[in-house]
Amino acid sequence: MPFAIGGNQLDTGYNVNNSLRFNNDDSARLSRSQTNGNQDKWTWSVWVKRGNISSNQCFFATSNGSTTSFDAKFKSSDAIEIYNYYGGGFDSQLITNRLFRDVSAWYHIVVVYDSGNATESDRLQIYINGTEETSFSTTNYPSLNADSDLNVSGSTLDIGRQQNGAQFFDGYMSEINFIDGQALAPTDFGETNDNGVWIPKAYEGTYGTNGFFLEFQDSGNLGDDTSGNTNDFTATNLTATDVTTDTPTNNFCTMNPLAIGAD
Repeated sequence: MPFAIGGNQLDTGYNVNNSLRFNNDDSARLSRSQTNGNQDKWTWSVWVKRGNISSNQCFFATSNGSTTSFDAKFKSSDAIEIYNYYGGGFDSQLITNRLFRDVSAWYHIVVVYDSGNATESDRLQIYINGTEETSFSTTNYPSLNADSDLNVSGSTLDIGRQQNGAQFFDGYMSEINFIDGQALAPTDFGETNDNGVWIPKAYEGTYGTNGFFLEFQDSGNLGDDTSGNTNDFTATNLTATDVTTDTPTNNFCTMNPLAIGAD
């Protein structure tokens, strides 16, 4: 199976100062009770650096505690899986053929949900480092105007875990943007520099009712939404020491578990 190699981001005019470290052994996560918003159109953008591989790890997921959820995760195979489990069954599901095993680099992941789109393959899209994923081992796009479990009152949004099955994320996250009511392109959050490397840029648009921006600038309030909406999150098993300066524009060196030597 092929696997994707993330790029090392270079310093530019837009610098990302902080990331938040999630340790799956600590069951770390950020959580927020959702309120009603646009279930049919939204965009999620996040930069992630994996700390551990070969296990199911959600970077975000929703759940009403029983039969409904929207999950975005790394599978134990290291493929990315996105699915909407709504009303007791899978309404949509994409699993990439590519594998994401590079623990030394930052991946920019954009998930776009737009179930009102007349083009079936544009109703659920995944972009990695600015490029759309088009090769999937499982392909099931949302039905026309199908509701997602995002922006649903009574359902919890978790960053770093799946409420029903744990699946805690292990690694770093940075620059988390959620845009309620818009289907955006990855170029709203990133760009290619002169060296051909995909790098972050500042998002300059609006966020919608339930939108938020998490940049982890306040170590005393890790779930602080700085979009202006004050859609803050509650941190569990995360402390000020989990705020780091390993970011997409200041990438720290990392040992690679796929390159094992005698020592």
